[in-house]
Amino acid sequence: MALWGRQGVMTERSEKSLRWKQEVPTDAQSDARSFLTEEMIAEFKAAFDMFDTDGGGDISTKELGTVMRMLGQNPSREELDAIIEEVDEDGSGTIDFEEFLVMMVQQLKEDQAGKSEEELSECFRIFDKNGDGFVDREEFGEILHMTGEAVTEEDIDEMFGESDTNKDGKIDFDEFLKMMENVQ
Repeated sequence: MALWGRQGVMTERSEKSLRWKQEVPTDAQSDARSFLTEEMIAEFKAAFDMFDTDGGGDISTKELGTVMRMLGQNPSREELDAIIEEVDEDGSGTIDFEEFLVMMVQQLKEDQAGKSEEELSECFRIFDKNGDGFVDREEFGEILHMTGEAVTEEDIDEMFGESDTNKDGKIDFDEFLKMMENVQ
């Protein structure tokens, strides 16, 4: 049973309670739309509509995993439960299209972050010339000289010192990631 109000839809959440469903997009929903191209939104809408079997504008949480796998995502059961809990803003137990967009953008961003870390891991392995799992001062200097920038030994010492946060005389992968975050 749905009751219509002036600014939105009153939806039944359980037999004992009703909850107001906002028609105005949340900040997360607006951010999601701004992150996506119109083509991506159309692709997500087509996938969403395939599983909205009754045309009611939402899909059950059971169908959500299937939709995400169809779109190239591969969430575990635990990830899916966490996503649903986080995204189901109105507490309906179903995901409407705006909530679905928020969820897909979160997944895309996580995938991009993972790929970036993989790329940085590969760079780290290349910079770690002797393969000991660390970039030492000499290897760090070689990296900076390869950029083509005029870098003095003092510049190298200063940058190395800032990057070597635990002051053990070498940069491990976590320190390298932090250094690269500051560069970007």
